[in-house]
Amino acid sequence: MLKRLAQCVREYKTPALLTLVFIIGEAIIEALIPFTTANLVNEIKAGVEMREVMRLGVILVVMSLLSLTCGGMAGFTSARAATGFAKNVRHDVFHKVQEFSFENIDKFSSSSLVTRMTTDINNVQMAFMMLIRIAIRSPLMLIFSIIMAYIMGGALATSFVVIIPVLVFGLLMIARKAMPAFRAVFKKYDRLNESVEENVRAMRVVKGFAREEYEKGKFSAASDDIRADFTRATRIVALNMPLMQLCIYGNMVFVLLFGSKLVISSHGSIIEVGQISAMLTYGMQILMSLMMLSMIYVMLTMSAESAKRIVEVLDEEPALRNPVSPANAVADGSIDFENVRFKYSAKAERYALDDINLHIRSGMTVGILGGTGVGKSTLVQLIPRLYDATEGTVKVGGRDVRDYDLASLRDAVAMVLQKNELFSSTIAENLRWGNANATDEEVVEACRLAQADDFIRSFPDGYQSKIEQGGTNVSGGQKQRLCIARALLKRPKILILDDSTSAVDTRTDALIRQGFRDYIPETTKLIIAQRVASVEDADLILVMDGGRIVESGTHEQLMAASVIYRETYEQQTKSAANPKGGEE
Repeated sequence: MLKRLAQCVREYKTPALLTLVFIIGEAIIEALIPFTTANLVNEIKAGVEMREVMRLGVILVVMSLLSLTCGGMAGFTSARAATGFAKNVRHDVFHKVQEFSFENIDKFSSSSLVTRMTTDINNVQMAFMMLIRIAIRSPLMLIFSIIMAYIMGGALATSFVVIIPVLVFGLLMIARKAMPAFRAVFKKYDRLNESVEENVRAMRVVKGFAREEYEKGKFSAASDDIRADFTRATRIVALNMPLMQLCIYGNMVFVLLFGSKLVISSHGSIIEVGQISAMLTYGMQILMSLMMLSMIYVMLTMSAESAKRIVEVLDEEPALRNPVSPANAVADGSIDFENVRFKYSAKAERYALDDINLHIRSGMTVGILGGTGVGKSTLVQLIPRLYDATEGTVKVGGRDVRDYDLASLRDAVAMVLQKNELFSSTIAENLRWGNANATDEEVVEACRLAQADDFIRSFPDGYQSKIEQGGTNVSGGQKQRLCIARALLKRPKILILDDSTSAVDTRTDALIRQGFRDYIPETTKLIIAQRVASVEDADLILVMDGGRIVESGTHEQLMAASVIYRETYEQQTKSAANPKGGEE
């Protein structure tokens, strides 16, 4: 895990190494300052000239300034190294997620990925800064202070033999008790973020059903759960300070009591007043170093859980990979399903698709009908290889989709979903996701064909109007038409519309389909719909049920041979006689 994260330091190795150099310099000087101070006290007691006192005073000032400089530079370089490290971790995690297939994303969940890229990376950033700064300084200060304490105090320094084990044992017990609470809290962060994400995305539904109080209660419960865990852990960690003070003051009492007795009884021959002063300072440094090490232990243990969660993402292998020598060109829009079976998980008991055999010539328009959950969306998701078939072969342009470069295959396929995403930018910028180099004329033409040009021009800023996050400032039908225009700009070899005209009226739906025939006649078009009217002029209509294609043919053939299709058509025709009209 540490080796994997260490790869993210990269160009920030220099500031990280400089931090170590400055920390070592600071620790050495900090250990020498009490030694020099003790000599100054002893010289003053001996009655030396003022010039000697001034000389030692200047040395102390210089040492203090050097220590301050080293500490300041260490703070600067460690901050640069830690923030750079976090930037690289964030970069690597985000780029890794972009490689994930839907199967990988389903494994983690979006809220968990957000937590890992925010809270977990912040924890690891803090841990990294502590590792290259405090985690180096504290052990060095501990070692140097113990050595100097024995040099200055001799036998008097044996007090640390008793105090240090007591403090170490106490701090380890505190950290051990606090860790389970810290570990538990991260999964609860996932649930909290999931609650927030769901609430924000479904705000219209929440308000429509007047469920604000329920959502507040759900959020409060998740938030209070995290508070309880942190409170429990913080209460335990808070015992660090009283334990530390007990050891510090116990050491001070011991040094002052027995040190003063030695000074008086030996008349300064064994130990001097300066040495006692140094012993008190070194005792403080030793115990403070131990306390800092305990805090580092707590932080690193807590961050270890975050690091583990981050490395889980970095080590996750994408379920879909490019072949060794991928094909980069899709010949045409022909599609073949040969004995295809598919299930979303190896543990799943039933197949989402079963015994699919299908041949679609390039340029055909194919309609797909069926109830909810019969596998319509699953079928078309195998074409751009969003998932791989569990059994059998899916071919595009006469070649197995697994032989293509993923980017090249998906560039040849455009999908328009029932719930498409628009991004926080202008309408024109959203449309150019389909073709970044499209001219203004091409953008307008695509919007006319998608029946979007009129409502775009009704906005004050036209094509430069701002789309809010998620497209919340346009209606469902407007959003779908913008997404259709975006797909048309791509001029794909295969166009998939997954119930993507459900929020527009039948007249607009017909005009959009006419635009497809005129604008992209050579493109293979697959239209998933609930309305028979949306597919009745298709070259081939598939009726699906239970993950299988149960009927296929033209509108006329199905009306003559399929009871399900005919009943559906007649029911919808009767409903259309009294339309409710308009967009949803």
